[in-house]
Amino acid sequence: MNDFCGKSVVVTGASMGMGRACVERFVRGGAQVLAIASDAASLRQLQEDIPASVRGFLADVRHTAAMEEAMAQAARAWGGIDVLVCSAGIQRYGTVVDTPEATWDEVIDVNLKGVFLAAKHAIPWMKPRAGGAIVAISSVQAFASQTQVAAYTASKGGINALVRAMALDHAPDNITVNTVCPASVDTPMLRWAADIHKGTASSEATLAAWGKGHPLGRVGHAWEIAEAVAFLAGSNARFITGTELKIDGGVLSKLGIALPE
Repeated sequence: MNDFCGKSVVVTGASMGMGRACVERFVRGGAQVLAIASDAASLRQLQEDIPASVRGFLADVRHTAAMEEAMAQAARAWGGIDVLVCSAGIQRYGTVVDTPEATWDEVIDVNLKGVFLAAKHAIPWMKPRAGGAIVAISSVQAFASQTQVAAYTASKGGINALVRAMALDHAPDNITVNTVCPASVDTPMLRWAADIHKGTASSEATLAAWGKGHPLGRVGHAWEIAEAVAFLAGSNARFITGTELKIDGGVLSKLGIALPE
């Protein structure tokens, strides 16, 4: 598998979950990857696990100076940037009434502003490569919402809107911009949520129950998301831009109203 041989890839939220799966997929494809993460321990572990092809960059995606330096570092190392994957994200629970303003700002800044800043500073380094690809990881909650996730849902809807705008603005630069929208995926963040909401059940039982809410009967795997990201970033998807790819086990196709038995 050499579909990204010689390519320069930057991944935010790179040290865990879907971000780490994306790093692993691009490395298998032959890419050199700059992995941006805010957790030092998991970033160090990623570099130890894949030492030859991954450079770590400890940073917060909310800070423009950090994003500017990260993209410049990748460009200096490999002559430019070919692919940007925006995977950094957090989940917080609450309605608009009980969500503190600081929490709202935190979610919007990490999930949405983080995409804005990463793209803002990566795109100038894509242009000398005669184009590139940006893939943002959004959520099915950009289309339909659970209860008590006001800030999270707003951030994911914002990502999809931003992706459409960037796809139009940078089509003349031969830069494609797309988003993948997963349903429940087995990641540390989902397991954190399961632990919060498990009640008297175990976290594993809670994950299994959430999986049954998907027509395919299970939650997704991080590598399945990474494969979709790689497709949208690859040479076979150069005519795809502004797209929202749902990877949801059929959950958005399912109505809550069932026929009587």
